[in-house]
Amino acid sequence: MGGLTILKSMKFPFLVILFFLCFSQIFSQEETIGKFLRGKVVDAVNLPVEKARIKIVSDFGVVSLCETDEEGRFACEAKFNEGFTLIVEARNFSILRQKFAKAQDFSAQTVFTLAPESLRETVQVTGNRTETRFGETAASVTTLAAAEIQTSGAPTIDDALRQVAGFSLFRRTGSRNANPTAQGVSLRGVGASGASRSLVLFDGVPLNDSFGGWVQWNRVAPISVERVEVLRGGASSLYGNNSLSGTVNILPRRATEKLNFSAEVFGGTQNTFSGSTFFGFKQNDWTADFVAATFQTKGYVTVDERVRGAVDVFAGARNSNLSARLGKSFGDAANVFFKTAYFGEVRTNGTGLQTNRTHIRQFVFGGDLSSLNPKFKIQNPKLDWRVYGGTQVYDQIFSAVSADRTSETLNRVQRVPAQNIGLSANASAVVFENQTLVAGFEAREVRGASDEVGVFNNRAASLSGAGGREKTFGFFVQDFARIGARVVLAASARFDKWQNFAASSQTKTLATNQTTVVNFPDRSESAFSPQISLLVQAAKNFSVFALASKSFRAPTLNELYRGFRVGNVVTLANENLRAERASNFEAGANYNRGNFYLRGNFFWTRISQPVANVTLFAAPNLITRQRQNVGATRARGLEVEAETRIKEFSFSVGYLLADSRVEEFPANRNLEDLFVPQTARHQFNFQTRWARKDWSFAFQGRASSEQFDDDLNLFRLEPYFQLDAFAARKFNENLQIFVGIENVLNSRYSIGRTPVRTVSSPLNLRVGIRWN
Repeated sequence: MGGLTILKSMKFPFLVILFFLCFSQIFSQEETIGKFLRGKVVDAVNLPVEKARIKIVSDFGVVSLCETDEEGRFACEAKFNEGFTLIVEARNFSILRQKFAKAQDFSAQTVFTLAPESLRETVQVTGNRTETRFGETAASVTTLAAAEIQTSGAPTIDDALRQVAGFSLFRRTGSRNANPTAQGVSLRGVGASGASRSLVLFDGVPLNDSFGGWVQWNRVAPISVERVEVLRGGASSLYGNNSLSGTVNILPRRATEKLNFSAEVFGGTQNTFSGSTFFGFKQNDWTADFVAATFQTKGYVTVDERVRGAVDVFAGARNSNLSARLGKSFGDAANVFFKTAYFGEVRTNGTGLQTNRTHIRQFVFGGDLSSLNPKFKIQNPKLDWRVYGGTQVYDQIFSAVSADRTSETLNRVQRVPAQNIGLSANASAVVFENQTLVAGFEAREVRGASDEVGVFNNRAASLSGAGGREKTFGFFVQDFARIGARVVLAASARFDKWQNFAASSQTKTLATNQTTVVNFPDRSESAFSPQISLLVQAAKNFSVFALASKSFRAPTLNELYRGFRVGNVVTLANENLRAERASNFEAGANYNRGNFYLRGNFFWTRISQPVANVTLFAAPNLITRQRQNVGATRARGLEVEAETRIKEFSFSVGYLLADSRVEEFPANRNLEDLFVPQTARHQFNFQTRWARKDWSFAFQGRASSEQFDDDLNLFRLEPYFQLDAFAARKFNENLQIFVGIENVLNSRYSIGRTPVRTVSSPLNLRVGIRWN
């Protein structure tokens, strides 16, 4: 027994000694062998490439980093003798990888020539909340550059984004003609709704409405956008709430020269007119930019002409957008800025009485801090932070329309005031020479209410109000590790907690002067959102990947406490809603060679407790629904993207197969195995652009299979195809005249059934002048 005790006591020291002996040979090489590998990096015309990042990875995983000087030369210390892989990265160039059998094979006269950047080798920031090349992430990220937005047949950001496979707007309708509360977005067939199931960011700040979760797309003038990055698939491990199906990150344009000026004016059919301008300057350590935009359209009559009546009028919008940003830099290491913005809009919603107005004011105070000192053990440390807040007033008028659509009756006047304030911080750094660590936190508080006047027989009959407050807090971490030259492993996790409090509902009947008050109990929830992904560079141009994650979306104050009416459909609030929670998995492959890119992946998403509008009862003139947590839904399918560029010609195509169904709903078994509303099984899109000398042409096409507008799958929206076109001619370096045509084939497909059929816009033409 004594000997056994001695062995047990020696067990831990013995394992430590064994571990040391096993790896002593590797570490002894690093300690005893030291030399410099020297070379030069040039471009295709033999000019030196400055500040190219050199990474040398030995066969045993030892990593050495350095940069090229102004003559393109580098000297990286190598503490090994075995073979290694040399990786050269530089902005606007393709990544160069070269294998060497042993360090002695490396000659000081070696010259490495970088080729121009190929497709999908640009840097994106959304997939990992830090700069990462497309080829190094397993996340499904696609981008829309400023040139693609400017050559779109559509004049708004949301309509341009409909060219992204899997991007869906509620009821197939864009921001020019849809009620603001119906402008939600979803990705990969999880089901579009008024409350967006994807987070939308602009300049690092949520664009989703703080009260209702919908997105006021017209707050972003296209002239102010540098590019848009779309991350498909659950992204709550980094972005938290609202990222149930992904994140749309809109990156703003910035002043890059002493003086930047752009302007655009166009007019067209449907009494459409728009004018916008971007003005920016950069002087010493100061920068400033200003954006002013106005847009108006009379729109069109959305109701199908076969059932149209005297009450049906045009659905249009008129809005103005103003913003100003002032920034100060402190050398190359730090920047701070302050931004203020205003947005105002008036809409007609298809009948004489149904109108709404919106006024939004916002401020953002933020900055970033970074260091490029190569002597630091921690490389490229960066810190981004934002403090933001704003107020909003949303007014809307509701009416009841007669069955023959010859008359309408005012029944509700509603005002929704809301305020919000939040802050966020995001830090990243390269550690251990091959790992990027990211950490951050976010906090936000929202207060909102819905104040209503009920109208009966053209007289005020009741006064009611409902609302509450919400506090949220979340923090996250991510480790993005490059293992050798071929493997990238990323893991992230986030914890979020939110609380709804001070919520109540009051109703006063004016005829009796009686008031009913209901105080809702305080409630709180939390969510843990992990994600892990693996990407393996199986060959020079071919990689495989897999990713698993969890994501969530908390119910908004609007869903909890505000009811609404669209046509003859009344939707009731539900203060007992819980968060939607998703489990996600995807796997696929990338192929990228020169100017050709191909990506394909399978995905599977299961959402527990999704919020859906469940039909309680239906009558000829009134359908009553309530927001409820359905048991579970499931979306699975295939996503394929391809892109190529041949001289002045570029072409891209995308396809989404999404089988999205109600998997279980114990409260109503009749809904099980039915299709999730607002999801099409097949989506297809393509874009093509051609530019030469002074001329440029572009076409965009999208097609969708059938989908349903309701939970019972009774109101079918048929398949459709739409083609848009764009043409432009430059008259000098700055001046351009352009023509954009939407719905070239004049397709009039269904966009909604409430149960009255509403249809898409007819052919829409605009002609304009652009100055850059």
